[in-house]
Amino acid sequence: MPTTNSPTTRRKRRAGGEKRILVLDTVAEVLAERGYENTRFADVSAASGVAISTLQNYFGSRLDMVVEAMELATIREVDALESVAAAEHDPWVRLVAMVDRSLDNPPRAQRMLVEFWRSTMRDDELRRYGIEMWERYRAPFLAAVGEGREQGAFTPTASPDDVVDLVLSALAGATVFRVLHHPAPPPGAGFRGVLLAQLRSMLGLGVAAR
Repeated sequence: MPTTNSPTTRRKRRAGGEKRILVLDTVAEVLAERGYENTRFADVSAASGVAISTLQNYFGSRLDMVVEAMELATIREVDALESVAAAEHDPWVRLVAMVDRSLDNPPRAQRMLVEFWRSTMRDDELRRYGIEMWERYRAPFLAAVGEGREQGAFTPTASPDDVVDLVLSALAGATVFRVLHHPAPPPGAGFRGVLLAQLRSMLGLGVAAR
């Protein structure tokens, strides 16, 4: 479903103010339950109590409404990760906190992320936006690995990019498994422990590392 405008450009409508943000939260909830293709004005109207005509005034089209809700949800996820990273000075503690932030994401947020990833497969503009968000999401992990190496705390056995890509791939895979209700990897300490042990190994840390 290629488009001629970027997601950011095609959704630039300003009606609604604060009410618009509340409606977008409801759109995200409906999206998490019904999916990208099946989220309609009528569904959002029923869930939010906002008239369909008002939703059309806010967003213009159903597609613009859905895209804006997905973009807002992904921006919030990236912002939340950046806040977690900014709160921790020690590079290893920061990495653990970011891993935990991803693993502890609420089910609705996980479903929204998977729905966004799925939608980018069919929309070139959404895909470009997704790549931009992915690079922002990677940046705090790369910064932590780089700082740890500069401080002499880490002696990576692979490039920082490879270390981070492996960790993020594992986290994304865990998210997909949980959204699909597969039995593995289950939520809990087991998967987290294995992932952190692998990360310690790649960073040249011993098993006694925090």
